[in-house]
Amino acid sequence: MDKFLEKIAVYADNVALICDDRQYTYTDLFNEIQNKINLLREIPSGAIVAIVGDYSFDNISFLLACLNKKLIIAPLLENSDNNDKIKESQIDYIYQNDRLTPTQYLGSTKHNIIIKLIKNNSNGLILFSSGSTGKPKAIVHDLDNILNSYLDKKPKNMNILLFLMFDHIGGLNTLFNSLSLGACAITIKDRKNIESIANLIQNYKISLLPASPSFLNLLLISEVYKVYDLSSLRLITYGTEKMPDSLLERLKIIFPKVRFHQTFGTSEVGIAQTKTKDNMIKLEGIDYKIINNELYLKSKTQSLGYLNADNSVFDDDGYFATGDLVESILVNGQEYLKIIGRSKEVINVGGEKVLPNEVEGVILQIPHIIDCLVYPETNSITGQSVSAKIVLDAHTKLTNLEAKKQIRAFCKDKLATFKIPSKVEVVDSLAISERFKKVRMK
Repeated sequence: MDKFLEKIAVYADNVALICDDRQYTYTDLFNEIQNKINLLREIPSGAIVAIVGDYSFDNISFLLACLNKKLIIAPLLENSDNNDKIKESQIDYIYQNDRLTPTQYLGSTKHNIIIKLIKNNSNGLILFSSGSTGKPKAIVHDLDNILNSYLDKKPKNMNILLFLMFDHIGGLNTLFNSLSLGACAITIKDRKNIESIANLIQNYKISLLPASPSFLNLLLISEVYKVYDLSSLRLITYGTEKMPDSLLERLKIIFPKVRFHQTFGTSEVGIAQTKTKDNMIKLEGIDYKIINNELYLKSKTQSLGYLNADNSVFDDDGYFATGDLVESILVNGQEYLKIIGRSKEVINVGGEKVLPNEVEGVILQIPHIIDCLVYPETNSITGQSVSAKIVLDAHTKLTNLEAKKQIRAFCKDKLATFKIPSKVEVVDSLAISERFKKVRMK
């Protein structure tokens, strides 16, 4: 049996999953894994299998059954661009709605990275980038290598929400971590239904919530914490985008008994161990360096490369250019990193660099502004200019011009003039991606 499966088999009578209000023990899970292994009996080791859908008892048990067959797994959500992803990664079989179907690429010539995985008799994992800056990149991991990092986890009785996506490195980290602890993972039907999520936290006494800052802000804006009992929460982890200091302060006031922990990782290098202090992180168990404020990482669990792109984002020493801009801060002789933005989001105003997160952090200090998005506009003189969309609380009514004047007055002694938005638009809400990150405008 696979080592990871051996580890979680001992939890037998513990509740492993709650899906659609139905509980499944680890024994139930292993019985279903055996059924799925029977379904896979004709599938050769090394085949590439896409699992289409979100977290479910069916999909999770199938994923775990694949470990016993040494397959290469590609989790996919039900998206319109799946045909491209299936082609890019030469998927052999698609598993969806309890059916396993061969594709036209079955038996096709595979990429050298896939051939290497097959020769090493390793389980594989293919993840796709979000594609926000172009077509999604197919990222290949040695899944056995990732799973080995969970083998020394000690049992812990807790309920964990599977908030991050099934096709996301952070989401899979939550799932594997929950299983390795013998904990209980709760699935979600609709991540954009804040009330439904609050209801799950209340009903199942969820203690660990992995989330994004954008989601946590929506949690505050909705004020569901006034309607539902969220007192079971003990740990909220956040990542995927920068957390505004003002938002973290508000969260700590609303949830005084909750510990907030900043996580960090990428699809290319995996999830790093971190210590958190004042919205800063100390990276542990991972090599890193900083070049021109950009963070480069190298880890034991990093990917083997891309199937559909060159690997120029890895330097000659194997470090991955994350695109995250950081400040290095010494705290009691130890180096902590503060995320200050993304290199691809920098706004260039006549040669001067503007970080949207910095401007948003200042604007969000204005009491009646509850959300903000800073983005570039094309400018014939300076190349780009700074614009902002803001969301006001329910009690404040301002025109775009009034909001602009108020923001300029507030920011004048806090930001350089070229960083202050020259255009301000009041909106009802901001666009949020399916991964619950702000959608940056170009």
